[in-house]
Amino acid sequence: MLDSINQPLLDVRDLSVAFRQGGTESVAVDKVSFSIERGQCVALVGESGSGKSVSALSVLKLLPYPTAHHPTGSIRFKGQDLLGMSENEIRGIRGNDISIIFQEPMTSLNPLHTIEAQIGEVIHLHSGVRGAKARERTLELLTQVGIPEPETRLASYPHQLSGGQRQRVMIAMALANEPDLLIADEPTTALDVTVQAQILKLLADIRTRLGMSMLFITHDLGIVRRIADTVCVMNNGKIVEQGPVEQVFTAAQHPYTKALLAAEPKPDPAPPRPESPVVMSSDDLKVWFPIRRGLLRKTVGHIKAVDGVSVSVRQGETLGVVGESGSGKTTLGLALLRLISSNGPIVFLGKDIQGLKFKEMRPV
Repeated sequence: MLDSINQPLLDVRDLSVAFRQGGTESVAVDKVSFSIERGQCVALVGESGSGKSVSALSVLKLLPYPTAHHPTGSIRFKGQDLLGMSENEIRGIRGNDISIIFQEPMTSLNPLHTIEAQIGEVIHLHSGVRGAKARERTLELLTQVGIPEPETRLASYPHQLSGGQRQRVMIAMALANEPDLLIADEPTTALDVTVQAQILKLLADIRTRLGMSMLFITHDLGIVRRIADTVCVMNNGKIVEQGPVEQVFTAAQHPYTKALLAAEPKPDPAPPRPESPVVMSSDDLKVWFPIRRGLLRKTVGHIKAVDGVSVSVRQGETLGVVGESGSGKTTLGLALLRLISSNGPIVFLGKDIQGLKFKEMRPV
């Protein structure tokens, strides 16, 4: 295997991807070029349909061939031409030298197999290890990705884990054979903001510890700032701008990059004027769901979905409500709209709407 320290770990040159359907052909990726050095993180960023994921999947030849094909281009990994490899040859690269994690682990993990069985299968497939040694390696990986009390999770099924834990399991599977390159295809999109931050920190720590390179696919510029060294901005199947993250974000050249940056939420919005009228407010709002048990369904307690929340929104102001799944965000919104029962005043345009009947609420 040719491997020179003077060449990039991954080198993509003039890559094009087209899809045949009936008698027509659509180009999804148009002559894309980028490279990844050892230990480097490169981010492909752009809106949905820009060609990010198709470019990444091409690296491991995971596209639906022969419907998909490559009119032009090459992908070289450690000097080897990946596009020219047979299925058997590329299978030796997948999971060993290059691993991938996807956006939604529930579609990637087998719902019928335990976590131990699924990670153990990956370990056996690529290293031939079974039994006690495979279990030892599985526990080591689960510990490495921050799964608490990993011994108790070996017999768990995917549906018994939280979204963040499932993504950690996917990362453990991807790291089973310590790949040189990890492809992360929007791995945090389906996660809560707090869990997202934990997963990003985990990936950054693993990359530093293992000296691993990473190709990170995302539409979130904030994530690019946190994790990437180099960014490639994609639009309509083309890379319109690329360079060091700081350089691209502070001195963008292409109109599309400038538009992306302009659309990013600003951390310090202008405060509303003090004289602006309050449009909606609530004071000590509560939504408690009864817990009923026994034959007579007696109330034995309450789930406090919203417990004493007060909000005030002035004209021209945007109020963001952020929190993990189950924190009460949606319930608060439904309560303010009077779509579920709640206790506490809700004032809209100076009128308490809490006591209004359904017909009276319809115009509101």
